[in-house]
Amino acid sequence: MHHTALAGRPGAGPSLAVSLVLVAIVCAFTGLCYAELASMIPIAGSAYTYTYATMGELIAWIIGWDLILEYAFSNMAVCVGFAGHTVALLDWFGIHPSPRWISPAYLPSGLQDLQGNVLYASGWHFGFNVPAFLIVMLLTVVLVRGIRESAETNNIMVLLKIAAILLFIAVGAQFIHPANWHPFYPNGWSGFLTGGSIMFFTYIGFDSVSTAAEECKNPQRDVPIGILATLVICTLLYIGVAIVLTGLIKWSALVDDAAPIVNTLKKVYLGHPSAALDWTRLAIIIGAMLGMISSILVFQIGQARVWFAMSRDRLLPTVFSRVHPRFRTPNVSTWVAGFVVGVPAGFLDIGTFSDLSNIGTLFAFVLVSAGVLILRYKDPNRRRGFRCPGGPVFPVLSILFCVLLMAGLPIITWLRFFIWLAIGLVIYYFYSRKRSEFASRS
Repeated sequence: MHHTALAGRPGAGPSLAVSLVLVAIVCAFTGLCYAELASMIPIAGSAYTYTYATMGELIAWIIGWDLILEYAFSNMAVCVGFAGHTVALLDWFGIHPSPRWISPAYLPSGLQDLQGNVLYASGWHFGFNVPAFLIVMLLTVVLVRGIRESAETNNIMVLLKIAAILLFIAVGAQFIHPANWHPFYPNGWSGFLTGGSIMFFTYIGFDSVSTAAEECKNPQRDVPIGILATLVICTLLYIGVAIVLTGLIKWSALVDDAAPIVNTLKKVYLGHPSAALDWTRLAIIIGAMLGMISSILVFQIGQARVWFAMSRDRLLPTVFSRVHPRFRTPNVSTWVAGFVVGVPAGFLDIGTFSDLSNIGTLFAFVLVSAGVLILRYKDPNRRRGFRCPGGPVFPVLSILFCVLLMAGLPIITWLRFFIWLAIGLVIYYFYSRKRSEFASRS
């Protein structure tokens, strides 16, 4: 899960904590649907695999194309967030590169320094976010050479990230100004819904718990506990961060900030200079960067595997399923995934990326939840290691709430999403359907 999208956005003021609870409930419904499909379809992986088995090739293509959007844009957003924290780390050491090479070329809200001085007006400017590009390229090299994720290493990264979050909450709580929470709902119900839609990005990745369903000793018990416990813990942490962050500074000052927590702490430090606060900021920067490196790695692996799986099913050119002769990794799809993420991350802002990632994820969740209902109708006697409780209630609620959250996203996001789907359907109609396994059998 990510925390870079906790930056304030239009419609997401101090009521952000309430929006986070709504999103967690929706994710719980969807997570249980994922768990049922994962326990039936033993190929660990993604919604692409599940929809191929339940809804056929066309829907599988749509969801695969959608997953490329989800994984790519979520990682672009994380890379921009990582770059923002890199800048904060350099600043801590007194190094101040030219903003031209450490900020996106497109800045919808412009760029200001911590004193509020305008560095760039809103819109495009000549520049490139070099740290965002470099981090994904470095990790792409690592992935091509082969990386076996160590559970122990990952657990250490998670613990360090949680420690950084708790440290921020503990220290930041001492400098809260309650006046920053008023008004609590600055943009009314529409702002609450939009905030929930935007904050959905922070929960991307919870569904990975369901992919281990086949390995559980008691999936009926372990899978729902794992999913719900993950959501509860993350929601509590997110709420704590949201309450403290919006108490430290007015929510409108956080708009499109790629590193809102550390930048806010810098402002607090400038007002209350102390060595303890300065070292706290450094610890939080490092903890956040480690967490984002872990997220980028996982989602780059996921994106490359989607390219690989679709190529293996002959829906994409076979070059994407080529395996490196020495490292035995899908090197072509990994490099493609790296450049697909790295280049745009240098040009665009975190808000654009998170919005497109949100709509792609919500759309995938709708299809997965529908897949549960379809399989229960088409194949009711098939063995299910885990069955989503409540009959059709949770899958239906998952679909309805996901559509509701999608409705809260900006119109421009919908237009970009439909353009992306249209491009995918053109590729499928003129290329993929003529080469797929089903076409070769006919």
